[in-house]
Amino acid sequence: MSKKHPEYQYLDLCQDILDNGADKQLFFNDVVLEEYKNKGEEPSFIRSVFGRQIRFDLSEGFPLLTTKKTFWRGITTELLWFLSGSSNIKPLIDVNNHIWDEWAWKHYQMWAEEGEEKSTLTQESFIKKLTDLPATDPFVVKWGDLITIYGRMWRKWPAKDGREIDQLAWVIEGLKNKPDRKSYLVSAWNPDFIYEMASEGQKSHVPPFCHTMFQFQVANGKLNLGLYQRSADLFLGVPFNIASYALLLKMVAQVVDIPPGEFVHSFGDVHIYSNHFDQVKEQMLREPMPFPEVKLNPEIKDIDSFTIDDITLENYQAHSSLKADIANIGGFSENKKS
Repeated sequence: MSKKHPEYQYLDLCQDILDNGADKQLFFNDVVLEEYKNKGEEPSFIRSVFGRQIRFDLSEGFPLLTTKKTFWRGITTELLWFLSGSSNIKPLIDVNNHIWDEWAWKHYQMWAEEGEEKSTLTQESFIKKLTDLPATDPFVVKWGDLITIYGRMWRKWPAKDGREIDQLAWVIEGLKNKPDRKSYLVSAWNPDFIYEMASEGQKSHVPPFCHTMFQFQVANGKLNLGLYQRSADLFLGVPFNIASYALLLKMVAQVVDIPPGEFVHSFGDVHIYSNHFDQVKEQMLREPMPFPEVKLNPEIKDIDSFTIDDITLENYQAHSSLKADIANIGGFSENKKS
């Protein structure tokens, strides 16, 4: 018998959630609720299950989902941004990646003073201003900064003694010298940056680190990567997450000279938004196509040296894209002045 296509793990999880999930209300801050009110729409809810796992052997192809076309350039430019350690969306905007625009605008709307054009800047005009201004402009430095973002925690974790800890560099060095150790884990979960627990100046309305931590492990001469994701938007977010961490595994594997093995994706709360149900049902009717291949420039041996030109996607065949709106949830109810 032929082996079942690995993408069916994703499609089966979609069915699992639709059949067995619990419906739950979401938290929206005042800015987002006002947007729904102005549009005459009701906020969406989620249907979720808890504690699931899928896994992909990279020797069987690169797990970029094929039952809908996935935004590959967005995945690669976002990962390179994470690897840079930046928390400011300006570098993303400059390469026409707008994945994080809404979170920066929401942060600005919640925290800016009235004299800072808050009442006149729509999200579109806010992003245009960030686009047109140089990276060093005080407005860009302040309001382009998401504060709470993966790359900063991976590469510049703020230690209590003032240091910035590069967790990923420590992992890479360890994999080169002592590959059998079990401690090669990178954490993004930092309570000092999360909602009401955050210190002054570090509060953000960006959701607290959905993909919470990842761990590298070497077995049978191959490098494996496991991700724990506390909260997962299965339709919009998870296809990005699968491809992003599979790409990270390939990049680190090349740098440490250990062939890539499996990417193992473990979920806490994995869910489908109610305004995505129809799209998910359509996607589940589609038959997966063969996975593509991703080639890296073999000359790159430093994780910080990769550019977009060093990453090539080959033989990607996919069904047409399926559009759906993202539900901009999160934030907290604390008064901005407190």
